[in-house]
Amino acid sequence: MYPGSGIFISPQGVLLRSGSVAMSLLVWLLCGVISLLGALCYCELGTVIPMSGGEYAYYLKALGPLGRWGNVAAFLYVWATVMLTKPAALAIMVLTFARYLAEPFLGGGCDDHTGSYSITLLALLCLLTIAVINCVSVKWATKMQNIFTIAKLLAIGLVVFGGLIHTCLGNGLPITINFEGPPVSFSQIATACYFGLWAYEGCSNRDVGCYRNSANYITEELINPYVTLPRALWIGIPLVTLCYIVTNIAYLAAMTSSELLATQVVAVKFAARVLGPVSAVIPLFVAASAYGAGNANTFCTGRLVFVAGREGHMPEAFSYVNVKRLTPLVAIIFNTFLCAVMILLGNINSLIDFFSFTAWIFYGGAMALVIVLRFTMKDTPRPYKVPLVIPVLMVLICIFLVVTPIVQNPTMGYVYALIFIFSGMLFYIPFVHLKKKLPIMGEFHKSYTHKTE
Repeated sequence: MYPGSGIFISPQGVLLRSGSVAMSLLVWLLCGVISLLGALCYCELGTVIPMSGGEYAYYLKALGPLGRWGNVAAFLYVWATVMLTKPAALAIMVLTFARYLAEPFLGGGCDDHTGSYSITLLALLCLLTIAVINCVSVKWATKMQNIFTIAKLLAIGLVVFGGLIHTCLGNGLPITINFEGPPVSFSQIATACYFGLWAYEGCSNRDVGCYRNSANYITEELINPYVTLPRALWIGIPLVTLCYIVTNIAYLAAMTSSELLATQVVAVKFAARVLGPVSAVIPLFVAASAYGAGNANTFCTGRLVFVAGREGHMPEAFSYVNVKRLTPLVAIIFNTFLCAVMILLGNINSLIDFFSFTAWIFYGGAMALVIVLRFTMKDTPRPYKVPLVIPVLMVLICIFLVVTPIVQNPTMGYVYALIFIFSGMLFYIPFVHLKKKLPIMGEFHKSYTHKTE
């Protein structure tokens, strides 16, 4: 659904937690395999349950026969997604935009107090413009993606071909791909995958042919999804994996592993070493890519919150659509507010950990739904049917990604995430199960209806 910027922000985290160059490249490959296997599972889900809303629709429909428990699972998913993962993802994107746009001007000063404040302010301004665009016009929000897709492809192309030419001219550093480095635990491998998988979160079926699950958020709006989704997945993800591995090798041809570990905005240092006078365009292309990712994240989130409000799992106000512009105004404003809070309180690395840990709990649940639906909806036509071993393997992988960091390297961030997820029951029981309503929502409904009419 949207062009991502993870490949320009994740290499440092992957290398740091992998412990060696060879292991980091294996992690990038492993993340590509995980993304492909997950994509195949989501493809079957999207064809069996062709509803907008992504995992929310899948939980609601697949676990519907369980009655109340199906509603609880769907509610906890939308609760965690709306309150945690979507705002965190958007915060990462706009912070990436801000760091790359500011780095050429601040240089190494991005991490001091002045630089940090500048990054935060720039991220908030980026967030505001994205929110305004998505509130004003659906057409603007969607048409902008073509521009940002081109920006990302140009950035990757400059890195790959620039590194190749740099090496062919004899200026490249000798790349030593070995496993030399400090010993790493399974927990470190899992969290290294968090950074790698974040990069794959940003691959869209518009720019390279695949995105593991965001296309399913708008399944109802796709033309012939039974053909386009599988084709996009099979073509796109292997291509993305190859691009990401080659991009990392290109980075290592221009800088040592120690230099790569010293900077998060790795493409800026690469450009300065390799591209000469053209280097100034790299930060602009990466910033545009991150902006596009944030724009599409907001587009998808607004529709997810809209569906949840329509089903009664979020306040009714979230299901309101501006009658003139046909945009989910309330949902977008709420998501923007939560994202602004995360920008003020977090940083890119902590937000990636927080996002990935929480998201992969529910991704694992979605993989399990593929297995469940084979029994509960066994007679439903499946235009695309994944081999059963794949969702079983994906469930095990998701368990590894979620459980290993808690067991081997527990941190309060993971504990807070779990507490927050299950605290959703404090809202589910009165407002969803018992259908209580706050008096203020009735007044809001009257005000909103009056203004839109």
